[in-house]
Amino acid sequence: MAREQVHLSVPAKLNLTLSVGEPLQNGMHPIVSKMVRIDMCDELEVTRLEEGAWSRYAVMWKDDAPIQSEIDWPITSDLAVLAHRALETLVGHPLPVQMKLEKRIPVGGGLGGGSADAAAMLLATSRLFQLDISQVKIAKELGSDVPFFLNGGHATVSGIGENIVPLVIDQMHFVVILPEYRCNTEQVYKAFDVLQKENAVHGNDLLLPACSVQLQLCKDMKAVENFTQKEVHLSGSGSTFFIICDTTEHAKTLALQITKKTGLVAIATQSCKEHWR
Repeated sequence: MAREQVHLSVPAKLNLTLSVGEPLQNGMHPIVSKMVRIDMCDELEVTRLEEGAWSRYAVMWKDDAPIQSEIDWPITSDLAVLAHRALETLVGHPLPVQMKLEKRIPVGGGLGGGSADAAAMLLATSRLFQLDISQVKIAKELGSDVPFFLNGGHATVSGIGENIVPLVIDQMHFVVILPEYRCNTEQVYKAFDVLQKENAVHGNDLLLPACSVQLQLCKDMKAVENFTQKEVHLSGSGSTFFIICDTTEHAKTLALQITKKTGLVAIATQSCKEHWR
């Protein structure tokens, strides 16, 4: 008997390292990145509807989301919705569902929330309708981070996100700092093309370009680094940055201290052990 509902916790990611190459002919930049999934999660609930029903989609913030910016994009352009519609196109008929996406992962922060939601939607819809198809091609078309999330676990990712080598790591603990501003990914990569002869800073080739696009990011990272006397890392193209900690208790204490000292939203988190749940 087909399942009627699927619920998935959808984890964000951090880029522990990120190397970026010169743009290809199609304008895309090849990368090499060590990526880990963390236990900051969106919640996706997908219910199968009766045949002939219209699909319905809703995106909202969880009450405990640390940053709740305006959801200012059309529902039809949400990556999770695009993933569902891409599956319908692939199988050649409607797959009626009700999607409820409750977000905790900030938008435009370099944590991969949209890509993670898209991968989760591919998995949930396939489970509900027992689709025996490969989702890899759709994942690649939706975005360069989607294959990583679809694969699950931690990985070293290279190329345009298509090469994924599983990465085995011990439990890691982090303080994640979440500025209220965003970094425009396209603008950051354009800045990279100008500044690419510069050396990588703290393991991320996009750090200097991101700081040139969003000047406040540089100020905030320096303030946190000076206060904590710890190395601060940028995730993806920003604006989220993070500190690696020794233990859960260390991360929790440091997060509270950072928020009290700087006024920035800082939360303790850790790497996920599970794949999808």
